[in-house]
Amino acid sequence: MNCPYCSHSKTDVLDSRIAGDKEAVRRRRQCKKCKKRFTTYERVEVLDIKVIKKDGTIQPFSYEKLFKGIMAACEKTKVTSAQIEVLVEDIEQELRKKEKTDIKSTEIGEMVMKRLRKIDKVAYVRFASVYHEFEDISEFTKQLKELKK
Repeated sequence: MNCPYCSHSKTDVLDSRIAGDKEAVRRRRQCKKCKKRFTTYERVEVLDIKVIKKDGTIQPFSYEKLFKGIMAACEKTKVTSAQIEVLVEDIEQELRKKEKTDIKSTEIGEMVMKRLRKIDKVAYVRFASVYHEFEDISEFTKQLKELKK
């Protein structure tokens, strides 16, 4: 850490504590050369997740967009918004654990379907119908037969 006053590279840390948002560390430092004090904050830099859509376009990952899509599939079911929040947070956390930051939308869709299938079958079929772009009733029937297995 270079001193902001004299640019000397040697400093002492006088005090360290967690910042108010608990997402950063506040450090009070003193330059060894000019003896002036200053404060630094350390935060974890989270890499942005990019979603590669089916048409090849790339968009930033949106928690809200995923939440709304799942919420629409869960409308008038027993699935609560708290369950949806947990589901979306779980998916986002799993995506952040991956080494790559460019994720195909199909991969996210499969993650959602896997989790919805365990929570609510109706919500699962609704989501699958949009995700797989069902065009007629036979595709619904096929999905329901697979679900019964």
